[in-house]
Amino acid sequence: MSELLSGRDHMGVLNAGSFGVSSVTNSLSDVHSSFPEPTTGEGSRSPTPGLTAAFDPGRFHDGAVDIVSRLTTYLGDRSVRGLDLLDPAVLLKAARGLMTPERQRIADFDADRVNQIVDLYTGTGIPVYSPGYMGRQFSGVVPLASLIDLVGSVVNQPSSFYEAGQLPSVAERLMAEELNRFIGWNRDRFAMVTTSGGSLANLTALLAARDRAFPQIWTRGTGGMSGLPAIAVSEEAHYSVTRAAGVLGIGERQIVRLPVDRAGRIRPDLAGPVLDEAHRRGLRLFCLVASAGTTSMGAFDPLEELAAVARRHGLWLHVDGAHGASLLLSDRHRDRLRGIEQADSLTWDAHKMLFMPAPCTLLFYRDGAAARGAFRQRASYVFDEEPDIYSAYDSADKNFECTKRPMIMPLWTVWSVYGPALFAQKIDRLCAVTRQAYRMIDAEPDFAVVHEPESNILCFRYRPDGLEPATVHRLQLEIRNRIRDGGRFFISKVDIDGVAALRVVVMNHLIDADHLAMLIAEIRDIGQRVLRASAAARHDQRNGSYS
Repeated sequence: MSELLSGRDHMGVLNAGSFGVSSVTNSLSDVHSSFPEPTTGEGSRSPTPGLTAAFDPGRFHDGAVDIVSRLTTYLGDRSVRGLDLLDPAVLLKAARGLMTPERQRIADFDADRVNQIVDLYTGTGIPVYSPGYMGRQFSGVVPLASLIDLVGSVVNQPSSFYEAGQLPSVAERLMAEELNRFIGWNRDRFAMVTTSGGSLANLTALLAARDRAFPQIWTRGTGGMSGLPAIAVSEEAHYSVTRAAGVLGIGERQIVRLPVDRAGRIRPDLAGPVLDEAHRRGLRLFCLVASAGTTSMGAFDPLEELAAVARRHGLWLHVDGAHGASLLLSDRHRDRLRGIEQADSLTWDAHKMLFMPAPCTLLFYRDGAAARGAFRQRASYVFDEEPDIYSAYDSADKNFECTKRPMIMPLWTVWSVYGPALFAQKIDRLCAVTRQAYRMIDAEPDFAVVHEPESNILCFRYRPDGLEPATVHRLQLEIRNRIRDGGRFFISKVDIDGVAALRVVVMNHLIDADHLAMLIAEIRDIGQRVLRASAAARHDQRNGSYS
C-alpha cells in the first residue's frame, strides 16, 4: 500500500516510486506555511475543550474497545431466543432516560451511558444470530463485514462519485465483474450500481425500462401520449414493485397481474393471453417484472419462458431477485435462475442471502447504456462537463442517490478475504436445513405444508384433524403471536390464498434438526392450548345462554 500511495504520474494516476508519502506531507506543509496568519476574532479562537474531546482519537479507541467487547459477547450467545418485544412506552422511557439533560454546553463523555445504549440496542433487536430466529429475510452478518462497515462510518466516503470514494468506486466495479460471472452478460456491455434497498432498485429499473419505451416522458411528461403506460407483474410480486408503479404515476388499473401456479410462480402459458388482453384495453405495456424468490414462499418464476414472452411482446424483463439471486453462487441451486442471462435488469440484495449489513442492493443492467436512461439530468456542481478517467467510475448518473454509503465495501472485503465459497456454502446449508424442516413438518399428521421449498423459505399450517376451516386462519395468527411473545422463537406469517400460514426463513447456519423439533413441539403445544381455551369459551358461552 505504501508503494501504491508513493506518487502520481503526469496524468494524475498513482505511480509507485516517484516520491514518498513524507514528500507529499512536507510539500503540503510548505504550501500551508505560505498562507497568511488568520486575524484575531471569533473565528480564530481554538475549539472548546468539549468539542476537541468529542473528536479525540484516544477516546474513540477506548469507546470502540468497550463496544466491541460487548458485541463479541453478543455474537457468542448461542442460546435459542426470539424477539423480546417491549411496550413502546416502556422503551421510550428507557431511551429517554439515557439522554443527557445538558443543553447549554457539551456534556462530559459518559462511558457508562454509551455502554447502556449499546446494551439497550442489542437487547431490543431481533436476535439474528440465534438459532431461534427464523422470521425474516435479513440475517446476522459476516462479522468482518460489520468491522468494514465501521471503517466506512469513520472515513465517511459517499460513493456516488469517484473523487469522494475512490476505493468504494473501484470495489463496485470489481464486484460487478465478479458477480456477473454468475449472471452471464457481456462483460463489455453490462453495468451495475449499488443502491439503498431493493425497493429503490426496483424503482430505478422501472425508470430505465420506461425511458426505453417512452424517452419523451422525462422532459415532456405523459401529455399527448396515446395509450397508458403499464407494467405486468406476478400476483405474488413484492409490494415495492407496485409501490414503484405508483411513484411513476402508473395507476392500479395499469398494473397487469399475471396468474401464478400453486407454488406462487408465474404461469407463462397464461401470461401471453393476459398481455394480449391488456393491449386490447389500450394499455402500453413496457415492462414485465418476474421474481427470483418471492417474499411469501420463496418461489422462482420460470425466467427462460418469461424471457420469451417478454420478447414476443417487446417488453423489458426485470427480475426482482432481492432474495433469491444469491442462489446463483451455488452449484446446487443455480438452476433456479435458469434464463437470467436473458433478463434486462436484476435486483440483488446483498443484505439478504449475501449476509451483509443493510442496506446493500446491487442493481444490474444487461445493457449499461440503458442504465443511464433512468435519470436524464445535468448539475454543474457534481457532473463533469468533460468525462475523464475518474468520472468513468462515477455512478450518480445511474442511481437515485447523490450521497450514498459505501455499501459495497463490506461485501468486497469479505469476498476478497474469503472468496465466493463462503457464500455458496452458507446458502447450501440454509437450503438444506429448510428442506429438512419440510420433511419433518410434512411427516407430522397435525401439520400441513403449503409448498415444497425452493430456497430457504417454508410455509405451513398447524391443522389437526377436525379443525373447522373457518378457524384455521385465526389459529395461525394466534400461534405466531404467542410464539413471538414467548421469546424463544421468532417466526413470521403470510396469507396464502387468503388464509394465514406460518412462515420460517432459515438464515442462520447454526439451525439444526434439534432446533426444528423444538419449534414444532412449541407450535403444537401452543396450538393445543389455544384450541382448548377456545372450546372452553364456547362451552361457557352455551351454558350461559341456557341459564
